[in-house]
Amino acid sequence: MTSESPGGSPDSPEEEPTIIWEGADRTGPDGLTVGRTAALVGVSVKTLHHWDAIGLARPSGRTWAGYRVYSGDDVARIHRILVYKELGFPLAQIGRLLDDPETDARAHLRRQRSQLVARIARLEKMVGAVDQMLEASKTGMRLTPEEQVEIFGADWQPTWVDEAEQRWGDTAQWGQYTERAARMTPEDWQEVAASTEALNADLAAALRAGVTPGSDAANALAERHRALLSRYFDTTHAMHACIGRMFVDDPGYAEYFDALAPDLTRWLRDVIFANARAHGVDPDSATWG
Repeated sequence: MTSESPGGSPDSPEEEPTIIWEGADRTGPDGLTVGRTAALVGVSVKTLHHWDAIGLARPSGRTWAGYRVYSGDDVARIHRILVYKELGFPLAQIGRLLDDPETDARAHLRRQRSQLVARIARLEKMVGAVDQMLEASKTGMRLTPEEQVEIFGADWQPTWVDEAEQRWGDTAQWGQYTERAARMTPEDWQEVAASTEALNADLAAALRAGVTPGSDAANALAERHRALLSRYFDTTHAMHACIGRMFVDDPGYAEYFDALAPDLTRWLRDVIFANARAHGVDPDSATWG
C-alpha cells in the first residue's frame, strides 16, 4: 500500500492519510479510504472530513492498521446526503432526515424520488421559459406574430423581422436592435407603433403640402425619422442616408411608403439625403457604419 498524506494518527480526520489499497476501487472487506470514497462520490476529501466532524457521514470501519474507512452502507448514506443537498436541504436538516428512526432507506429513496420529479418539472418549465427568451432574442421582439399585426396594423408582415436579420444579422447595429427590442414590452411596442403612425401621417401631409427637401420643416421630419430608428440602434446620418437609398431600391419598402401617399418613397429619400448633406454627409457616397 502507499500513503497519499503521510503522518497523523488513525483517529484524526483532519490528518488521516489516504491509503490506496490494491484492488480498493470497490468496497471490500476493509471498506474504502477517504480518498477513494471522495473520488467515488464526487466530493472533496475536505468535504468528507467536515461531514465526519459534524457527525453527518462518519466512516464506520477500520483497516487492520487502524485507519477509518467507509463501508458500503456509509457510501449509500453519502449518496442520500448528496441528493438531499442537491434538492437544497441544509446539512442539519439532512442529518435529521437520515437519522429519523421512523424512516427506512426505501422511504428515503421514495421521498427523494418524489422531490426530484417535482424539481425536474420545475426545471423543464424554466427551460421552456428560457427557450422563449432565446426566441425573443433571436427575432428581436417579445411579441407573437399575431400581437405584431395587432399593434402595427394589417399591413405589417412579421416576416420582415426575419428578412432584416438575414440582411443585417452580422452587424453591430443588429446586435443593438435585438438587445433593445428584447427588453421592450408590448406597451413599449404600442408606443413605437403610435409614433411611427404619427410620423408617417406627417410625412404624407408634408409631401401633399409641397414641403421641399432641405427646408427646415423637411429637415425636422428627417430628424424625427432618424430618432425613431435610433430607438432600435444608434443611427448616424450616413446610415440614415443608406436607409433612404434602400427605401427606393427595395420594392417592399417602396410599396409600403407609396401606399401612404403617391411618390412618398422618393420624396422621403430626398428629404433624408438633404438632411444628411446639412450635417456634412455626402449621401451618394455614404456607407454603413
